Amino acid sequence: MSKLNEDTVLAINNISVCFDGFYALTEVKTSVKRNTVHFFIGPNGAGKTTLLDIICAKTKPTSGTVIFYPKGREPVRLTGMKEYKIVTEGIGRKFQVPSVFVNLTVEENMILSLKGHKGILDSIFHKPSKEDMADIHSTLKRVGLDDRADVRAGSLAHGEKQWLEIAMQLVQKPEIIMLDEPAAGMGKPETFKTGEILKEIKKECTVIVIEHDMDFVKQAADIVTVLHEGKMLMEGNITDVLADKTVQAVYLGRGGE
Repeated sequence: MSKLNEDTVLAINNISVCFDGFYALTEVKTSVKRNTVHFFIGPNGAGKTTLLDIICAKTKPTSGTVIFYPKGREPVRLTGMKEYKIVTEGIGRKFQVPSVFVNLTVEENMILSLKGHKGILDSIFHKPSKEDMADIHSTLKRVGLDDRADVRAGSLAHGEKQWLEIAMQLVQKPEIIMLDEPAAGMGKPETFKTGEILKEIKKECTVIVIEHDMDFVKQAADIVTVLHEGKMLMEGNITDVLADKTVQAVYLGRGGE
């Protein structure tokens, strides 16, 4: 595995995935830069979620590799690894539907997700240190939930649940965090706040996002990769991408999503 330039954190090398003769992805090749917010966009069926599934080894590619370049360590080939191993390497993923423990408080949810805790039982017997608690509260502050620490997670608004789950990923100190449509179901103010949170957290980790909301993409994206029918259509900054005639045709041809 060759060393890439310092600012690459993830290299996606010619990934193809074939399900029963149907190619969900064909020869997708791109790299993700460290400390950026990198969006993957495209119409439904473009292969976006499949790509995230491949990065975190939920799906095996038919061909191609994904290489992770952690800071200060040797490159890691993610292709062929076990899913749980990838999490321990420092890659977190948040799915579309928030999965928080609704009967626990915000703070208790954060304690549960601290790195090194094996599960609920372990967390009961393992008292978090002062440093752990300081870390939890500074992370909650960054997503705007510090004053909600004692509130039961089940009573949070939809957007707050999403922010809590982002915080639960962050407190584990990942190098990459992957978010699947984090703004889905949010109103404009919540969506805007989510974009500001992403711009804040990229200072300490790289953020990979799948999204349909173009205003949100415009607000938060450093780099945008457009997928269409499993192939890479274009990549660049959001202004260039939106100005591209082929991209416009693809989106407008599908109702403009």
